[in-house]
Amino acid sequence: MSEQVKALPAQQAAKPLSTQISWRDYLELTKPRVVALMILTSVIGMLLAAPGVPGWDILLFGNLGIALLAGAAAVVNHVVDQKIDTVMARTRKRPVATGRIAPLDAILFAVVLAAAGMIVLMWQVNELTAWLTLASLVGYAGVYTLFLKRATPQNITIGGLAGAMPPLLGWTAVTGQVDGHALLLVLIIFAWTPPHFWALAIHRKEEYAKAGIPMLPVTHGNKYTELHILLYTLMLLAVSLLPFVTGMSGGIYLIGALALGLRFLQYAIRLLKGDDRRVAMDTFKYSITYLMALFVVLLVDHFVFF
Repeated sequence: MSEQVKALPAQQAAKPLSTQISWRDYLELTKPRVVALMILTSVIGMLLAAPGVPGWDILLFGNLGIALLAGAAAVVNHVVDQKIDTVMARTRKRPVATGRIAPLDAILFAVVLAAAGMIVLMWQVNELTAWLTLASLVGYAGVYTLFLKRATPQNITIGGLAGAMPPLLGWTAVTGQVDGHALLLVLIIFAWTPPHFWALAIHRKEEYAKAGIPMLPVTHGNKYTELHILLYTLMLLAVSLLPFVTGMSGGIYLIGALALGLRFLQYAIRLLKGDDRRVAMDTFKYSITYLMALFVVLLVDHFVFF
């Protein structure tokens, strides 16, 4: 009897926790930092698509629609990965994982975001951008999160295409058509994705193993993964020079791409030599800086030589 009485206040104290939902919980569901990086590359795609600066309406509504659909995909990811998130340190406090937001409520939120994004893109931008953005949502939330993530250690390699789409989406928002130079931007992010995520996977190897996610370090070991990080970094360096080779950019971009790529390569070599979790995290962090800086340099080069 006394144990039941003692347990009662604890249950009452825990109950309000699940009902104390704020707008920040819903914002967290959309993975705003990831979406912000996607919008950065989308904006750059828009600015590179044509001479001059696009109209404010394309910049505003194009990126708003893309952000809404990207946020919807992130919300679905929270729901699908609910059980996985509860066993990983970096994700166990997420709103769905903790129960602050019910899965059904999260799905309804995702539907609202996706519908709003499609309306904005169809109404204010163009149909091609709307359907391509929806396809990238399905690719990330459906193909990658529901299937590839749990099916193969090459999940990031194959699924990375969905996350590489924003520059193309920005480009089509301005021009209404798919262009070869826009596909080069997609190719850069596609080549960047494996070394970026595999570095994090090395650092979080035990957590991925506990969650049953067949990330490359879990299935093939650190050394194998580090070698592939190095190989993909070399490929990324080569791919990053294609805008210069094809005449899309000039000397400023060439110097910047070489400097940033060689620095990335240095991290990859250090990781292969040292097999250090700290170096893996440093590599992961630099990869984010690399991508942002590379696209900014491409943008600066575009307007200097315009």
